[in-house]
Amino acid sequence: MQMLRYFMWRLLNVVPTAFIVSIVVFLLLRLLPGDPAEVIGGPDASLETLAAIRHDLGLDLPLPVQYGIWMSRMVVGDFGTSIVNGFPVSNLILSRLTATMELAVAATLASLIIGIPVGVTAALRHRRVTDWFVTAITGVAMAIPSFWLGILGILLFSIILKWLPPGGRVDFVQNWGLALKSLILPAMTLSLIAAAGLSRIVRSTMLEVLHEDYIRTAEAKGLDGITVVIRHALRNALVPIVTVSGLTFGNLLTGTVITETVFNWPGIGKLLVDSINNRDYQVVQAIVLIIVTIYIVVNLVTDVAYGLIDPRIRLGEKDAA
Repeated sequence: MQMLRYFMWRLLNVVPTAFIVSIVVFLLLRLLPGDPAEVIGGPDASLETLAAIRHDLGLDLPLPVQYGIWMSRMVVGDFGTSIVNGFPVSNLILSRLTATMELAVAATLASLIIGIPVGVTAALRHRRVTDWFVTAITGVAMAIPSFWLGILGILLFSIILKWLPPGGRVDFVQNWGLALKSLILPAMTLSLIAAAGLSRIVRSTMLEVLHEDYIRTAEAKGLDGITVVIRHALRNALVPIVTVSGLTFGNLLTGTVITETVFNWPGIGKLLVDSINNRDYQVVQAIVLIIVTIYIVVNLVTDVAYGLIDPRIRLGEKDAA
């Protein structure tokens, strides 16, 4: 019951955030240069034709009215129609969202698999060669732009070694082997940089925990090193790790915009870039709002995970309420 109240409190905090974000997304896109009517009408369209197009699209209405119409449709899942090709926006996004989620989930899992063990190892080898090596490598990895790392990966593994395809996506239903190969390069491009940041957080958190009294007590009881590290140290360091993991997933979801372009991955990131170039407001608004909504949901799940990992957090929330 206490956990349910904690969840409901966090859920209520999400509502005003989502409302404010929707206003910001709507207004910012109206400030972008360019006119959708000119894209549709072409360079030779007359003023009367452009005015008629704006009227059909509702772009001549006051902004509050446009926002109200847009939000009323958003609530029922109607994202409108693409200005450029006339297809329903929801269909365009759904056809691409699976590919983006597939890439983001794979990259997040890879970053966790790489980042947590590397961070724990660096903490256990504090001020030794291993620790210095990990710190140097992760520092360099965090400074590398993802698009440059992706290009290097294509040159090495696709052109020189010919191990992996240079781009594109294959559905797992059609050919799971080729689909897995096409996923490795873009997923690793995203995950390596994320794993570098995660490993540094894990290292610093573990260093704090390893000096706590209960760790010395566990060691004094004769528990083996693996049990002390996993059951006592790592478990008590999970809260910041969960925080970074949630943010990592959100960052990877939006970070796929560049990576999808480099690898010609047919996700919402590439659709977003194409829609911005075409001034397709309906598609851009929907994609940005979906990405922000996923961010909010991830943060909500992370907050709930805090309460499950450390009961003191939800008790503190109850006292504050």
